[in-house]
Amino acid sequence: MALDGITTAAILHEMKSILIGGRIDKIHQPVSDEIRFSVRTTGGNYKVLASANSGHPRLHITEHTRENPMTAPLFCMVLRKHIAGGKIVNLSQPNFERILVIDIESANEMGDLTTKHLILEIMGKHSNLILTDENNKILDAIKRVSHDKSSVREVLPGKTYVLPPSQEKQDPTQLNQTQFFSFLQVQPGQKIQNFLYQSYTGISPIMAAEICHRAQIDPSNACVQLTQTQAEQLYTTFSAVMQDVAMAQYTPAIYYQKAGGKIIDFGVLPMTQFDTLYKKTFSSISAVLEAFYTERDNAAHIKQRAHDTRRLILTNIERCVKKKEIQQKTLRDIANREVWKRKGELITANIYAIAPQSSVFRTTDFYEPDLPEIEIALDPTKTPAENAQKYFQKYNKAKRTLAAMQIQQKQNDEELAYLESVLQALDTIKDEADLAEIRTELAESGFIRRTAPKKGQAKPKKAKPMRFISSDGYEILVGKSNLQNDTLTLKTAEPTDIWLHTKEIPGSHVIIRTQGQNEVPIPTLEEAANLAAYFSKAKNSSMVPVDYTQRKNVKKPNGAKPGMVIYLTNKTIYITPDEEKVNQMQTT
Repeated sequence: MALDGITTAAILHEMKSILIGGRIDKIHQPVSDEIRFSVRTTGGNYKVLASANSGHPRLHITEHTRENPMTAPLFCMVLRKHIAGGKIVNLSQPNFERILVIDIESANEMGDLTTKHLILEIMGKHSNLILTDENNKILDAIKRVSHDKSSVREVLPGKTYVLPPSQEKQDPTQLNQTQFFSFLQVQPGQKIQNFLYQSYTGISPIMAAEICHRAQIDPSNACVQLTQTQAEQLYTTFSAVMQDVAMAQYTPAIYYQKAGGKIIDFGVLPMTQFDTLYKKTFSSISAVLEAFYTERDNAAHIKQRAHDTRRLILTNIERCVKKKEIQQKTLRDIANREVWKRKGELITANIYAIAPQSSVFRTTDFYEPDLPEIEIALDPTKTPAENAQKYFQKYNKAKRTLAAMQIQQKQNDEELAYLESVLQALDTIKDEADLAEIRTELAESGFIRRTAPKKGQAKPKKAKPMRFISSDGYEILVGKSNLQNDTLTLKTAEPTDIWLHTKEIPGSHVIIRTQGQNEVPIPTLEEAANLAAYFSKAKNSSMVPVDYTQRKNVKKPNGAKPGMVIYLTNKTIYITPDEEKVNQMQTT
């Protein structure tokens, strides 16, 4: 579910039970939109994460650490000045909005105790983290908002803090049956799901759908379609949900497509609409948010880190494509080379029959079976012999160009295929180790400059291939980069293991560990082929050809780029990639 008012209320309840009375210590700002600080309490020390990231704004206890910049940003310095050593005296959620206010008692410049307010506004791309004094004057914000950016609400030091503009929604903690029914009558054409989240503060679309599901009502139906009994059931269900919130009856969980599969959503209340999904429960709201957003943040972080690498590869692919177009144009220009040679020979054969200063010479083309007449253009300023030599020179130049073009074409095609394989590998990476391996590969191939590791810098973890278990119990390994493909195929795999790869399509090398058996079951072969097709450029295609053979039939040519191999005596299976089957099989 989105981090809505209900989730915010759950965070508030947990933070109040842990942090009130604690003192703030060690404030850091590892990235531009995120603050981390320690809180010392009688129950122990806690690390708190407060993020105003536009994609993942949140507040929770964290176990993870991040590297901090050498010089603290301005907002971090302001926080250290005003609240470092301060005591957390209260936390609140105004009007059930997605806003959390932490009240911190600390001494001012005169040594007097004052209460500062650290306010986290969870509003998507407009999320912000703001510090105000006891008079609600803004001391600073992690994202300053000037009049140029917003004429409605400035967020700048010295300005008075005001809550974000109200959307005229009702507070669901003050839910009233009479008012609820009157709202239903006012919006008869509105979908029930939309009515709930557009009329009440802090209710997200997914929570509105959950309320409808519990009430056994189609959320896409219009309000006017509700019977009196259904309307009463909807109110009763909504009221029960808010009662759970009031009583803090939270059961935090993450819902997955399958066990070990893709994350679908999380919830702090039981999400009955996800009853068919795999559910993993957690002991705290913070643990759920940590697990859920760590994966999301990691994916976004890796995507951002891989941006420059992807752009570099795309630039080189574009260069190869342009070079290919030039090569093809050159080949078209010399396509008549044999005709130029023939004309030179015909001029030589008839050299004494050509009148001086002729511009055209007509003769029989004895190279053709029906002996047609051919017209040959001549340079009247040159002798017949010189004209013949001119055609021979043109032919010989075209011949040399063809030989060079064939070499260049082969090199360019190999480079293009290699770059496309690297681009495909970038879509497969999951962590820093995978990205580091691809960058190492590009450095070894000469596409980027080698960089020596900084003194004291830890070596990146070695990336490992993806591991799957087939329905028949066979281990299947899938490479995530060309270097990894080479290692997997040429070093890890046994000669009798089965090797698979999409036919003439960039993709991962796939190995079925046969444990010395001569044959593997058809279901395992099909599942491995599905992996080869899924982790390839043809991921979104149908009936993808996948070649397979024993590993001993796969060779790497001398001087070939990483991941490039040749193979013999293969068979081909056609498969349509199925993501659900991939998720069912993956173990690590």
